[in-house]
This record gives sequence, C-alpha cells and structure tokens, in this order.
Amino acid sequence: MSVLPLYLTLSRIILVVPTAFFMSWNTDTGRWLATVLFVIASVTDYYDGYYARKLNAVSNLGKFLDPVADKILVSCILILLLKLGKIDPWMVILFVARDTIVGGVRAAAAADGIVIDAQTTGKWKAAMQMIAIPLLILHDLHPYFPNANIGYGLLWLSVLLSLKSGFDYCWAYKTGSEKLKKTNP
Repeated sequence: MSVLPLYLTLSRIILVVPTAFFMSWNTDTGRWLATVLFVIASVTDYYDGYYARKLNAVSNLGKFLDPVADKILVSCILILLLKLGKIDPWMVILFVARDTIVGGVRAAAAADGIVIDAQTTGKWKAAMQMIAIPLLILHDLHPYFPNANIGYGLLWLSVLLSLKSGFDYCWAYKTGSEKLKKTNP
C-alpha cells in the first residue's frame, strides 16, 4: 500500500510551522511566503484523498488524520489572523465550537457503528476558508483590489456554512441512530 496520501496529509500539519513563522514577519515578503505555503498545504487536502482512492490506499489512519490536519492548519492560521487583528474573535470561536461538536458526533457515530459521510456544506466551508485565508494573509495587495474585505466576507460565509454543516452532521447522526434502533430493537 502506498504511503503517499498519508505523507501529503502529514505535510499539511508540518507546513503550519513555516506558514506561521512567515506570517509573524508581518512584511510583504513574509505574507507572500506564508500565502504560498498555505495554498500548497490547502492543495494537499485534495490530493491526499485523490491518491488514496487512486492507489487504493484508503486507511483508517488517513480517514482520521485528514480532518485533523485540516483543523490544525485552519485553526492555527485563524488564531494568527486574530492576533494580527484581521478577523473577529467570533469567527474563531464559532469554527472551534463547530469543529469540537462535529468531532464528538463523529466519535459517537463511530462508536455506534454509524457511518456519516462528509457533508457537502462542510466541503464548501473548507473551500471558502481556503480562498478567504490567503486573501486575509496578503491583506492589501493593491489599493484598488480590496482582497482583505473579500477574504473577510468569504470567511464569514464559511462561518455560516460551518454552522450549517455542523447541524447536518448532528442531523445525520440522529437519523442514523434512529435507523439503527429500528433495525436492532
């Protein structure tokens, strides 16, 4: 079995450190380097799943680490953006609360033998984050291109999608539990 998908997932976690380092420079060069690294890390999210399926290398460890790597990457960078005053505390609070709840729901579902597929709204949330965050890291590229405002708006949109997908996960667990009770009285 190929380990490429697992290496791609782990690279997403490892890239958090240099991304955060370059963000801390708070210079144009630092922002550009951080943005490039964040985009590379984001792209691995697609390719780890792609290669896992293509190489028949889907594993339980990969299924566990993939969302964890996403949470580590996004949460760390959002915390740094919060520290730099680029985003609101409520954004981070809502993302972390949703992710904690979804993690608990997934653990409970796994313990009950219920499979909850990835929710479409969760995928859209992740896509919005992966677009918004680089725009926020870069801040103001040009006085006539308000990338920070666009990134801020897209991040709030991803907050709404995040809350919707959190509800979807809870609902999927509830309906899965009810089906399980009906088949195993």
